[in-house]
Amino acid sequence: MVGGGSQPRFRVQLNPDVMPRLRVHDIYANALRGGKGGENHQALVQRLQEARWFIKNIQQRFDTILRVSQAIVERQKNFFVHGELAMRPMVQRELADELGVHESTISRVTTAKYMVTPQGTFELKYFFGSALGTETGGNASSTAVRALIKQFIAAESATKPLSDNQLADMLKEQGIDCARRTVAKYREAMRIPVASLRKAVA
Repeated sequence: MVGGGSQPRFRVQLNPDVMPRLRVHDIYANALRGGKGGENHQALVQRLQEARWFIKNIQQRFDTILRVSQAIVERQKNFFVHGELAMRPMVQRELADELGVHESTISRVTTAKYMVTPQGTFELKYFFGSALGTETGGNASSTAVRALIKQFIAAESATKPLSDNQLADMLKEQGIDCARRTVAKYREAMRIPVASLRKAVA
């Protein structure tokens, strides 16, 4: 994060410790310059072309990871300042269209790639989530809704834990349309037991 105040700016950079330092050794380039065009020379030319293509491909992959990361940070600025409740809905297709790449490219470069942020370390896939409608006609991120459910449960009475229906009603009071079955799905994804088991534990 660069700066502060009400409009902090973020700088995104790749971790140089995990970036391979690749180059074609001078001995092979020199051998080509002194070659006579024989069979061995042609084989060396082919290998050199393959090596250069491989290095270029690796660099392009890192460039794509950086572009995707920068786009994620730009769209999710509020999350980096305020946390999960401020997460915006975002799907991979939107980012693919914005960057002019195929959706499968977004999926590939966000798998098993991690970002260290002021809020912690997250897989790049974490920043994508579906949208739920709100009473104002806007959208709420599924990640933000899960965080809200978790917050409600953390503050519930130990003797009267909240049912999925009650959680859905509480989300409704926040202007978020979320069916009971969706609440149950999100709760289970967070490995939070049903109300009866939470009461039994209490």
